[in-house]
Amino acid sequence: MPNKFMYGMLLGILCLLSISVLAQIQKAPERKEGDGQYSQLIIRGVTLINGTGAPAYGPVDIVIEKNRIVQIASLGNPAGKINPARRPVLKDGGKELNCEGMYAMPGLIDMHGHIGGTEQGTPAEYVFKLWMAHGITTIRDPSAGNGLDWVLDQKRKSAANTITAPRIFAYTAFGMGSPTPIANAEQARAWVQQNAKNGADGIKFFGASPEVMDAAIRENKKLGLRSCAHHAQTDVARWNVLSSAKAGMTSMEHWYGLPEALFTDKTVQQFPLDYNYNSEQNRFEEAGKLWKQAAAPFTPHWNKVMDELLALDFTLDPTL
Repeated sequence: MPNKFMYGMLLGILCLLSISVLAQIQKAPERKEGDGQYSQLIIRGVTLINGTGAPAYGPVDIVIEKNRIVQIASLGNPAGKINPARRPVLKDGGKELNCEGMYAMPGLIDMHGHIGGTEQGTPAEYVFKLWMAHGITTIRDPSAGNGLDWVLDQKRKSAANTITAPRIFAYTAFGMGSPTPIANAEQARAWVQQNAKNGADGIKFFGASPEVMDAAIRENKKLGLRSCAHHAQTDVARWNVLSSAKAGMTSMEHWYGLPEALFTDKTVQQFPLDYNYNSEQNRFEEAGKLWKQAAAPFTPHWNKVMDELLALDFTLDPTL
């Protein structure tokens, strides 16, 4: 009888390989619009929300050099007259923007930003500019659907400011590019090592055997890379969010795998007899019912799991 795990892993890898080839969209063109770069940029007279939880304050002048904020100069109170002597001096080759009456805040980070593929029908330029227009200046591309080389190319060009795009962190889907199914710990560690050499920033997992997941996550952490997981229902009964966190994973996607870690009287959720995982309606309907099967908030088991995740510095990324 064929090994179901091996068969499932093979299908998964073939799907990932096909995605990396077929889903590629048009790359962002070389940047022609706008000015710069400047040796210095000063944003004048703005009210600042600094992102630390502090209240808004201003007016301030914000000085940016070499893509970093090097000075925030407070200019007094909003009703007072600004003393020019308190303002940072514009250097040769610099640019200043009058932003009085406006607000500035740190760029937003989209932790789960799929650039999209041909099914979305949009080129990368549209997606990148849509993010930028909404204040998103950094994205994490989970599973690198256009292929790792494609994403790394756009990442490099974004960092060099030759395209208009947010900063990009490329997370490959576990097993992507592997010529054979990953069936044991040794193969898992070898793939993770090669993935790091290829230049990936991290890995997105969907699930595998406990042996493979544990080895891959631990090796990835050892190499200093980040990791996340969409704990798919096909594997979550044997490896949930808490399993991943204990092995060294840094974040979970959506919320799959968390209610399973909160079960007190079962390992497998209560599926109806006519349930079929390939039916998206089945999958979403029953996944939404998981929370009623999990420990209620602030009960002993709920507190135990949450305390463990907090102690492990694990991030919940609900992708709202």
